[in-house]
Amino acid sequence: MNYIGFNHQVVDAKNAVISALDHGFLYGMGLFETFRTYKGEPFLLQRHLDRLAEGCRQLGIPFDGDAVRLRDWIQQVMGKNELQDAYIRYTVTAGKDILGLPAGDYSQPNHLLYIKELPHLPDSLYREGKGLQLLNLPRNTPEGPVRLKSLHYMNNILAKRELAGYASAAYGAEGLMLTAQGMVAEGIVSNIFFITDNVLYTPDIAAGILPGITREMVLELALAAGIRMEAGMYRWEQLAEADEIFLTNSVQEIVPVTTLWRANERQTVSGGCCGRITALLLEAYRERTGLPE
Repeated sequence: MNYIGFNHQVVDAKNAVISALDHGFLYGMGLFETFRTYKGEPFLLQRHLDRLAEGCRQLGIPFDGDAVRLRDWIQQVMGKNELQDAYIRYTVTAGKDILGLPAGDYSQPNHLLYIKELPHLPDSLYREGKGLQLLNLPRNTPEGPVRLKSLHYMNNILAKRELAGYASAAYGAEGLMLTAQGMVAEGIVSNIFFITDNVLYTPDIAAGILPGITREMVLELALAAGIRMEAGMYRWEQLAEADEIFLTNSVQEIVPVTTLWRANERQTVSGGCCGRITALLLEAYRERTGLPE
């Protein structure tokens, strides 16, 4: 990543700097969105901007979610980095302000575009799936009424550090956090779904999870396919009895879970391969992206 988007310009990465008084740095007052492109086009961009705009409204950060302007800026940064497709992180910080906790709105936000090559995700990942490791660290409570994709990511980083201590980490497992009450919440970088007796289940937003953009799309695809759905509060034991499990995020799309790990004990899910309904939803999702099967 040689070039970064900084306040609607394209600059050398070493020149993209913010003030030590930026409240994104001092207090974690900022938000970000991660998404990817397909054939150079940012996928579900308007949905990401809508979520970002609502979060900025709650934090008192002025934000104009102009999709056309952002799309052009993304193309400029991708071009400078010589990328046809990319992993994109769009960050908005509160900007420079007083040393202290302000009660009013911010006025000088900073905008940053981090763009890098998409990770290589082998086809075998979508056939054979990955593991899901139960973590001891509980999911923290949301910043406000609904979890924001904020710059305060300490809980996720601590979860990643815990995951690194398990045998499953060597196999590329995702970590699963429960709420303080012991209910299934979400992965470190993913939302979770499971299927039992042809019914699709996912933790409710009330569990304190991030309202993921890919999660939202999957629910729409399931509805269109006539799949019964339920959002609620679930325990680990219900995951362990599921016929299929999968994870979602904007870069990896829909990834089957074929192994559950509790401590260093493992349990096979869905016969060790992608389940029927998971495969159906993945196919429908990729039809939306235009990505060939």
